[in-house]
Amino acid sequence: MRRTGQLDPKKRYLQVALNNTLDDAVHIVRSLPVSERIILEAGTPLLKRYGVDVLHTLRRAASSRGFATRLYPPEPAYAPTYIVADLKTMDRAETEVAMVARAGANAAVALGVAPTETLDAFVNACREEKIDAMIDMMNVSFPLTVLRSLKHPPQVAIVHRGVDEERFNKEKQVPYHEIQRIKSSYDIMVAIAGGDTLREAQRAIFNDADIVVVWKSVYQHTSETASLVEGFLKEVE
Repeated sequence: MRRTGQLDPKKRYLQVALNNTLDDAVHIVRSLPVSERIILEAGTPLLKRYGVDVLHTLRRAASSRGFATRLYPPEPAYAPTYIVADLKTMDRAETEVAMVARAGANAAVALGVAPTETLDAFVNACREEKIDAMIDMMNVSFPLTVLRSLKHPPQVAIVHRGVDEERFNKEKQVPYHEIQRIKSSYDIMVAIAGGDTLREAQRAIFNDADIVVVWKSVYQHTSETASLVEGFLKEVE
């Protein structure tokens, strides 16, 4: 049995990655529109700075804004809170998955460049903890090769252009073409990360992405945060 707030493969989602301070994260979460299509991500910098207890804090902030952890369908003024812990696991998968699952995560993330043994352990640990497994294919030339090496596929594969890749290699493109390659072989959801404009969100949806990840637009809380997120949300609904 999955945790409350599992993803519906028939819907598209906007994943809001929180990477700055905890104060900013709380203010951003409280300003978000109430929508079951919004996924909250405790980004790697946030987790490293504050530890896994940040997951409890994000869930409380979401609940205070009108989100609620409850079964589908939600009541009119509420939406379930789905939280991703972006661990970027490279080793000790069982330990890391257990930590975030018990802190309230609905999903965890491992890196596709990790050893196959680690990824198999990661997916299995997520199954045992009843949370979703996400594998980030950043710096993976052939995501299908990684997926084919696994005993069980994850619920989500993340096609990702990294922040440093984009910053130091202006010719590096978001590999949208990998979406259909993955979907033609596996019945799993595909997330796109590394594009942070409305046009890039549109391209992701055009190429059949299930989840669009944004972070630059929500790095710091401003008076425009809510309207920016609403703009992205319109592209995925």
